[in-house]
Formats: sequence, C-alpha cells, structure tokens
Amino acid sequence: MTGRRLPPKSIAVVLGTRPEIIKLSHIINLLGPAAWVIHTGQHYDPNLSAAFFAELSLPEPDLFLEVGGRARGHQIGEATLLLDAHFSEHRPLAVVVQGDTNAVVAGALAANAGEILLAHIEAGLRSYDRAMPEEHNRVIADHLSDLCCAPTAVNVENLAAEGIGGDRVVQTGNTVVEAVLGLLPGVEQRQQLLARFDVQAGAYILSTFHRPENVDDPDRFRVILQELAGLPLPVLLPLHPRSVRKAEQFGYDRLLNQLQVIAPIGYRDFLGLQAESALMISDSGGVQEEASIVKRAVIVVRNSTERPEVLGTFAELVQPGPQIGRAARDRLSAGLHLDETAGPYGDGTASQRSIDALVARLG
Repeated sequence: MTGRRLPPKSIAVVLGTRPEIIKLSHIINLLGPAAWVIHTGQHYDPNLSAAFFAELSLPEPDLFLEVGGRARGHQIGEATLLLDAHFSEHRPLAVVVQGDTNAVVAGALAANAGEILLAHIEAGLRSYDRAMPEEHNRVIADHLSDLCCAPTAVNVENLAAEGIGGDRVVQTGNTVVEAVLGLLPGVEQRQQLLARFDVQAGAYILSTFHRPENVDDPDRFRVILQELAGLPLPVLLPLHPRSVRKAEQFGYDRLLNQLQVIAPIGYRDFLGLQAESALMISDSGGVQEEASIVKRAVIVVRNSTERPEVLGTFAELVQPGPQIGRAARDRLSAGLHLDETAGPYGDGTASQRSIDALVARLG
C-alpha cells in the first residue's frame, strides 16, 4: 500500500539536512500527494536546494522554517514552536522524522504536543556516547514515537533494552539501500567522473571529514590531515567550506596542498567515486552505510559509532593518530574482497515497509 490511498498533504515529513532528504526521498515519492514536506532549514542553502531536490526526483518542500545558523537549543526550540503552530492550523494524520538531527527532535516534540502519531525512520541506533548530541536526539525521538522503523535486528534489540517493543517496533531495513541503488551512476558515468577528477579506478582514497569532534579540534584535525597526506595513494577530499576555513585558521594550508581537496559534490557523483575508490576514510555515518552497498571498505575516524553492524566487514573504527595510516595500509595490502559480503541493511524495500507499517497504524 502506498500513500496514494491517503488524503493529500496528510503525512507531515519533517527534515532539515541533506542526509535526511536522501533517506526520506523514496518515502516521499511513495507517499506522493499525501506527503507534506517541511524543511526546518537546519542545513539549507537556497542556491543548492533546488538542484539537490531535483537530483533525487523530489519537488521542492511545501514549507521552509528557516531556523538554520542558530545554536542547537535555539534551532530545536524555534522549529518546535513553528511546527506546533503549523500542525494546529493543518493537522496531519501522522508526522514522519528520520535519524538523529535537531529537526528530528523538533518534529517529535511537536507531534507529541499535538497528540499526532509519530513515526521515526532509522530508529534504535545507539552509540552509547553521551558526548554526541545526535545520541540524545535519537533517544528522544525513539521514546516519543508511536512507530519505530528499525533498520536491523541490533536496532530492535537496542529499543527492547529501553522498554520499546511490541507493535511500536517494525524491522524494515534501511532506506539508504534504495537511495543508493537508485542513484549509483553506471560504468560509463563513473569513468567520466574519474577523468573529471584525474584519478584512476581502484588507485585513490576517498575521504570526508565534517564532525566538530574532528575538524574543530586543531590537534585532531592536524593528525588526520597528516595521516591522509602520508598514504601511498592520492587522497580525494571533498571538504566543506567550513572545514576549509578551520584548516586555514589553524595554519594547515601546507597539509591541504598535499591532498586533492575539492568542493563538496552532488550525491550521485559522490556515490560513483565511492564505488571506484580503493578505500574510504571518513567520520560520516552515511558513508559507513553506503560502503556496505557499494562494497568498499571505510576507515571510520570517530570516538564511537552507532552502526556496529558494519564493523569487522566494511568498516573499522579508529582514533586519530598513526592507527589511521596503519589501518589504511592494512586494508590496501589485503586487497578488496567485499563484493560477495552481504550488507546488513536489507533488500531495498525499507521505504515501502515503513509506509505499510505507518498505514497499518493509522488503521
């Protein structure tokens, strides 16, 4: 069953960042006219928004709240107030949120305040690291949700340990699978990408870093850049302008010059570069998931991860320091043997399963 049987604009889909848009894209398309898409503006660039939504075959959001550029508490508070006001004027049958952002908490709080059914996509992830704001966000959303769509059995067990179970929890797989499979460029397009960025298939490392724990700490950021610069293959590093400014502020221009630093690129292009890389090194949660779909290994440079399902196969968790280089060299010397390794995130039907579970809860 799809959203076509639901009244128009009856399911409020609240999002605020590009990863949320990616992982909710198939749900929005399946809901069709029933989707009422609300962008909080947590990460919103008016110059990039239209192109990004078009890349995912999505119409522009129905509503922008424009709460970006503020501190976390301010973002959550203002977005909650605005959502509560909009839900009072136009009451949806349900509110759908995804992941662990400030937009998720605002959507969850507003739905709870309005006594509206709340569905949390990608529920039950836990890092057990209370230093991460995202950990608090996902816990709040799970405990307020009437429907928790958990990607894996590990996530279901995490929820059960916190007293969340029964018909509140459905194991669906992760919606990232259908997003990646739907957007991954073909062989010819990937060859064009390689030529565009002057790299050879299987002969470069793709890296991303954006988390404050890494790029806002001058010592950690320096060590990360030093380790990347010392690797035996060229390192392609799409770096957000904020991270570039941090590197320049810390005086790391020389280190950046030893890497192939490029501006952030579109999601489709990024997937194509992942699929042709020899290895990835990143602090991104999304890259950990995508690695299991494009069948490439990733060295995860973080204190903790909420995605343990990929550790030991597609991912390895390390701290900043010489272990980055050691782990990367070990992976490279071992070669790539992941093509036949099954990913943990399902068969590409998570979006439909989530909508079916939501419609069932609505009766």
